[in-house]
Amino acid sequence: MSALQITAIALCFTIPLLGWALLARQVVRFSKVFRVGQPDPSRSNDPGTRTWTVVREFLGHTRMARLPLVAVAHWFTALGFFLLFATLVNAFFQLIWADFRLPVIGHFAPFEWLIELFAVMGFIGIVVLIIVRQLNHPRSAEGARGRRSRFYGSTWWQAYYVEFTILVVMICIISLRTQEAALIQRIEPGTNIGLHFPLTGWARGIWGGLSEQWLRESIYVVAAVKILTSFAWMITVSLQPTMGVAWHRFLAFVNIWFKRNADGRTALGALKPMTIGGEPLDFEKLDELDESAALGVGKAEHFSWKDLLDVTTCTECGRCQSQCPAWNTDKPLSPKLLMMTLRDHAHAKAPYLMATAEEREDLPAHVVKLADIPLIGDTGYDHDHPLRAYDAMGPEAVIDADVLWSCTTCGACVEQCPVDIEHVDHIVDMRRYQVLLESAFPSELNGLFRNLEQKQNPWGMAPRARMDWAKGLPFEVPVFGADVEDMAEVDYLFWVGCAGAFEDRAKKTSRAVAELLHTAGVTFAVLGDSEACTGDSARRSGNEMLFQMLAQGNVEMLNEIGATKIVVTCAHCFNTLRNEYPQLGGHYEVVHHTELLNSLVKAGKLVPVRRPDQVSTTKDAASMAASVTYHDPCYLGRHNHVYAPPRELLGSLPGVAYKEMDRSGIRSFCCGAGGARMWMEEKLGTRININRTEEALATGAQRIAVGCPFCKVMLTDGVNAKVQEGAAVEGAVEVVDIAQMLLAAVRPEADAAPVGAAAE
Repeated sequence: MSALQITAIALCFTIPLLGWALLARQVVRFSKVFRVGQPDPSRSNDPGTRTWTVVREFLGHTRMARLPLVAVAHWFTALGFFLLFATLVNAFFQLIWADFRLPVIGHFAPFEWLIELFAVMGFIGIVVLIIVRQLNHPRSAEGARGRRSRFYGSTWWQAYYVEFTILVVMICIISLRTQEAALIQRIEPGTNIGLHFPLTGWARGIWGGLSEQWLRESIYVVAAVKILTSFAWMITVSLQPTMGVAWHRFLAFVNIWFKRNADGRTALGALKPMTIGGEPLDFEKLDELDESAALGVGKAEHFSWKDLLDVTTCTECGRCQSQCPAWNTDKPLSPKLLMMTLRDHAHAKAPYLMATAEEREDLPAHVVKLADIPLIGDTGYDHDHPLRAYDAMGPEAVIDADVLWSCTTCGACVEQCPVDIEHVDHIVDMRRYQVLLESAFPSELNGLFRNLEQKQNPWGMAPRARMDWAKGLPFEVPVFGADVEDMAEVDYLFWVGCAGAFEDRAKKTSRAVAELLHTAGVTFAVLGDSEACTGDSARRSGNEMLFQMLAQGNVEMLNEIGATKIVVTCAHCFNTLRNEYPQLGGHYEVVHHTELLNSLVKAGKLVPVRRPDQVSTTKDAASMAASVTYHDPCYLGRHNHVYAPPRELLGSLPGVAYKEMDRSGIRSFCCGAGGARMWMEEKLGTRININRTEEALATGAQRIAVGCPFCKVMLTDGVNAKVQEGAAVEGAVEVVDIAQMLLAAVRPEADAAPVGAAAE
């Protein structure tokens, strides 16, 4: 045994022992850190389905498919991490016997083919990922290689180190395969090299100049490099608990298994209920709570154990950041930077939280001070340096308040995340604490909360005005309690919503839907002044108490009247009634008006016959045009996966050409109204609705169709702003609800002019 071989053996049996010991220590530490968080017993139901979800997401890379090239490259490197572990085991034996191959499978050709395939494709894959990262490196202040890069703010040395490790390991595996082929050819001349070394055997000739002894020595060296590189990575990772770019290889499986929905659905739709000690909070028993109980999240330890696991799993890939409407309009909110900072802060504070009172006296001062630093506050950042809005160590605050209140809760971050981080839940939990305990929220929300509490609608309008939208219709809109005594008498309860009742632009949608249902012979009733706001804006702004008040009142009323089937025009009402009211005992079949109208068109009960040139002289002219694009409302699309019905409806309109925006469907850009942003002034960066409006105008479409009154308001304001800039000709582009376009195509010319005159 040569000195080189002895040295390699000594190093490769000492370093790995250190690596395994440190890894085990860090796993135990993770367990302790996560247990600092609040309990969450809702994460382990249906273990079989959860396990299948993990297998499906990993083997199918379903969450990575948004970027196909990256997904394929990552698939080979990710699966190779596990499959090629066999080569690491083999390398240990090669330190002693250069020609060693694992028993049974080591000589099994299909296994060797698999190893070579993943070694070669893993090498190509990591090179592709390195190139992608370099092409998107934020080397300048602006543009695609500046703040717009999804890697802006990521920890670069960690990413480089992980990529370098994978690259070296793949090179070592391929090199060892060529060396093994050369050695086998010498000691076993009859071996079919092409059968056992299909992708590397051809390169065995590069070792032809070495003697058999030196060929063996070279195998010792390369095997040692492979082992030491692998375990140097393990040691580095074990000493860096916040190295998400590496730890996600392990934590992602756990995080996905414990995701909110066992069947794999993203954590969108309903918000996570507010909990105390892992149990949903009963606001009727608020006075019974312990004084130390936190409403929402104001400190790292207020997060649940799953939340702490969630932020620790962040890979810093920046997919969430690249899709965030706030970040893309120069606001300080980056979902990625937020998760990274919460992760770093939680792990920096963990020693204090896990220590006893006596042990805390011996902790470093910078750790002790974290006990008093607020999670949300004023960091003193400036617009040109958004990274300063995040500081895991304080000293004034960990996250700037502007970050928290810039979120529209559109869900783009959650939808894009490859490891199923639940960003929106975390943001709303922090808002809850700020509203309910700190009374620290944007001043504009004072008016919203007051109107919702006193008038049960955001506009502060008197309930008796809720039926004004129906004035002038050629038929009576039946009201439950006055015209209808039993909901069994009608097909649907038409939930008009606050916008549909009070906002002038949304009233047109309510009228259009009512007339279309009447034309199709679908019976319906409305609640009139008995209807109250669903509470969506209250909940997403953090005022959970106000939401509970509104929602419980609505649920009690709907259950009392026996409502079972509800049609709504507002995407926010749709989401709340469908997904959140079940949390309070309200279980209904809720459909969006585009879904119902689409089914009526398919059934032949509504027949679009008029072309745009046939409605040009009527009141419907503003609703119809020869070309249209469609804006996906976030709470209809990403939160509820309603994408096809609106497009099918537009496709049924004769003579109307459809033009899709670049960011559409699952990648649709927000209008800027969600998360209660509808009621807050947009003071930072550029306006989200302007960004979206410019994209819609770029299609050249004459009409921008929507399926939500909030979107209609925001995009109409956007078009008006562009008109003032001279970017669009006034009247050439209108924002309309799909129901308005359908009505213009359905009703006869003779009936078109008078209808709606009173309202307009």
